[in-house]
Amino acid sequence: MAETERGEQRRLRPAPLLFEPAEAASDPEHFFDLESMDDPRELLARSTELALAFRAATDRAVEFQAVAAAQLADPRRFDRLTAADIAERAEWTEDYARKMIEFGRDLIRAGGRGLDE
Repeated sequence: MAETERGEQRRLRPAPLLFEPAEAASDPEHFFDLESMDDPRELLARSTELALAFRAATDRAVEFQAVAAAQLADPRRFDRLTAADIAERAEWTEDYARKMIEFGRDLIRAGGRGLDE
């Protein structure tokens, strides 16, 4: 059931994130032009699109972190890292690093599903 829900979530294609010009990004009050929208319906729609896009980006980034952690901890590597080493590099706790390594191994065993979409 959870796998089905995750698959459905991955199929959602939220609005693409648009990169902002440097001068707009340097203005702390400016955020993807949302502050200039007067219509609350338009503001709700666009801010919802952005929230979904950021969530999707976060999920994908975490999966890539997990795969990288699993690869770095692979016992077949001569230069493998311990969970403590990975935790230090990623600014995680050691327990979280172990969980991410296992999650990454699961993703790799599943053929990297989700990482190539």
